[in-house]
Amino acid sequence: MPRHPSNTNLRIYDNHTYEGLTLMSKKGPFVEEHLFRLKQTIELALEEYPRLLAFRVDLTLPDDGNWPNSACTNELISRFIESFKAKIEYNRIRARDRNKYAHTSKVRYVWCREIGWKGRPHYHLLFLLNRNAFFGPGRLESDAGNLINRLKQAWASALRLPVSRVDGLVNITRDATYRINWHMNPDKIRNDQLLNLFKRASYMCKTATKAYGDRQHSFGASRG
Repeated sequence: MPRHPSNTNLRIYDNHTYEGLTLMSKKGPFVEEHLFRLKQTIELALEEYPRLLAFRVDLTLPDDGNWPNSACTNELISRFIESFKAKIEYNRIRARDRNKYAHTSKVRYVWCREIGWKGRPHYHLLFLLNRNAFFGPGRLESDAGNLINRLKQAWASALRLPVSRVDGLVNITRDATYRINWHMNPDKIRNDQLLNLFKRASYMCKTATKAYGDRQHSFGASRG
C-alpha cells in the first residue's frame, strides 16, 4: 500500500470497499489509518449501545473573518467537542434528576479538518450517541433544547462568539442521521443502516483537501 506523499506515516487506500464495507469510492483515494479509526469508533459505540444514533455535522467559520487565533489549529475543534460533551453530560444529569433510570450516553465522534476556498478551514464530524438517550438531532429552526442547538452553542463557545453569530455555521448533513438497532440484526454485512453510515462517513477519510505539514492534525476520533 503506497505511503501518502505529504505524510509518510499514512498509507493511501484506493478501493471500493474496506473490510466488507462500501466506501464513497468517487471521493477516494482514502487514508487507510483513518478508515481503521472510523470503523473502530463505530464498533466501540455499538458494543456499548446496541441502539445507536449516528449523525453527520458540518462546521464552518464566519464569512467576516471574525475568528479566534486558534481557528487554524486543533485547539478550536477540541474546544467544540469538549463543550458539546459537557452539554450532553449536563443533560443526562438533569434527566437522572427527573428519572433515576434515565439512560446515560458517552459521546463518541470522528472529525476531519479540510481546507477550502482561499485556505479557509472547515470541519466534518460524525457523532455516535446512545439512542435510548437521544432519538435524533432535532431541527435547525427549533428553539427547543435539542442536539442541534447544543451543537450551535458549543460551536459559538469554541469561536468565542454569541450563539446568534453562528446561525448557518452548523449544519446536519441531509439524510445523514442513522438509527441502528444492533441487537435486532448483529450481522454487520447485512445491516443496511450500518452500511449506509460507514459509506457516508468514509468521506471524512479521503486524502483530498486535507492539510499536512502545518503541525496540525487533519483527522481525529474519540478513544475508548
